[in-house]
Amino acid sequence: MSIKRIQVGDRMSQAVIHNGTVTTAGVVAQTAPGESFQAQTRDILERIDGLLAEAGTDKSKLLSGMIWITDMAGFAEMNSVWDTWVVPGATPVRACVEAKLAASHFNVEIQVTAALD
Repeated sequence: MSIKRIQVGDRMSQAVIHNGTVTTAGVVAQTAPGESFQAQTRDILERIDGLLAEAGTDKSKLLSGMIWITDMAGFAEMNSVWDTWVVPGATPVRACVEAKLAASHFNVEIQVTAALD
């Protein structure tokens, strides 16, 4: 079975395709660092849409999601964006935990896995 890597960098790839699935790296906001949980979540999900498209799939085929947020006080704000983004009836399994992220201007980080077919 082959492995395909998307947007390969020195430290990590942004996504990896293997065995009929694609898994993204943890994605953080690129155009909204330091902004609200909503703005960062919106930016992240747009980036995830792009990675999934590059892999040949989309959010309707999500299998799982892992979300890290810096403060559970932002949980509802993040969910307000997530809930409008996911496809009704095709929501993935998901976990969300509070964690300290790699840089203080990031409030949200999201990783997903999706099927290719």
